Amino acid sequence: MERYRLIKELGEGAFGSVRQAIDQESGEVVAIKQIKREYESWEECLNLREVKSLQKLNHPNIVKLKELIRRNKILYFVFEYMEQNLYEVIEDRKTLFSEAEVRNLCRQVFQGLAYMHKQGYFHRDLKPENLLVTRDMVKIADFGLAREINSRPPYTQYVTTRWYRAPEVMLQSDFYSSKVDMWAMGAIMAELFTFCPLFPGTSEANQMFRICSVLGTPTMDSWADGIHLARNIHYQFPEFDGVQLSALIPSASEDAINLISMLCSWNPCNRPTAEEALKHPFFRSSFYIPPSLRFTASANGAILSAGISGESAQRCDRRYLESLSNSSLDYSFPTPNKLCTCSNTTTVHCDFHRANQDVSSSAKQFIFGPQSINMGRTAVYGASDTADTLANMTFGSRRQLVEQPRPLALELGVRGSRVC
Repeated sequence: MERYRLIKELGEGAFGSVRQAIDQESGEVVAIKQIKREYESWEECLNLREVKSLQKLNHPNIVKLKELIRRNKILYFVFEYMEQNLYEVIEDRKTLFSEAEVRNLCRQVFQGLAYMHKQGYFHRDLKPENLLVTRDMVKIADFGLAREINSRPPYTQYVTTRWYRAPEVMLQSDFYSSKVDMWAMGAIMAELFTFCPLFPGTSEANQMFRICSVLGTPTMDSWADGIHLARNIHYQFPEFDGVQLSALIPSASEDAINLISMLCSWNPCNRPTAEEALKHPFFRSSFYIPPSLRFTASANGAILSAGISGESAQRCDRRYLESLSNSSLDYSFPTPNKLCTCSNTTTVHCDFHRANQDVSSSAKQFIFGPQSINMGRTAVYGASDTADTLANMTFGSRRQLVEQPRPLALELGVRGSRVC
């Protein structure tokens, strides 16, 4: 580790910290992620899902793990360095993305997802902060919640940042699939067009309220499993007919609206796979990668926490409510062409440049300074009273949304100034 020279801190939080460094042997800039908790053995480190998945995944649109080091029970991930995350790119933009730019960004993410899912993993925490950008290249990052598709349920119920969390997870399903990644991509894709989150819920119950107000209340025909999940936790869906997505995303083409609506289908089986999404007409429109996607590096680096201010959240809510009020509420989602079936002082190295080589003990001590601290918004939620909250909340007409005070402060991390 002595060969790495620290440059600056990029992000910190409850689970660890990320720092930019230079490999003094090669001159390469890297990002070093330090995990806060201690690991008693090298085997414990190698059994981490994040390590297992990153060892197996090798794709241009997935961030590359270059080295894994354990020193004094502290674990360090050495990644390739990326200039910004997608949230920072949005924050730095003075104008909205063109559809060609959205297409290029989304195509790369879907390519990474298609490869990941084919390799047997799904991400479970897709959000703009976990999509890293350097010039016109986009890479999926942060595999701390990644899981094998063929692993045995039940799965963790509280995964994914709330705004991008699929409804089956909101309803505490123990059995969900890679289609949670596709829901998240629908929400992200919509946000790329508007620079505002599509479902900016302020709590678990409010999140479901937001989803229903846009998509309309699910029925036995549209999502029978969801109705049963809701009954199991004594939750009553709010009554909405839904709105036209084109009213909320006026700059998007018909093909873009069609793909977003498919991705954000209530029923996971109606969401396309990543491979199917890449065959959608939205991606057949153009294959040109515009020069304007060569983003300038942010002074804040690649991984930072983010939030939404009260003023900008009010702008988002105002536009959201106006769309609800002005909509004819007769939008129904198109059906996909193909429905899918549903030692304490010993430093240990793992160099991922060398295929299948496990351990090298030649590294020297590297001291970062204070060991504490997290990365971005908390993604895994611990004990929650979601079931009680949902069970005790019954929503009526759309008028109630207008009359209820909005917005409420986010419970777990807030976003910065987003003009909506």
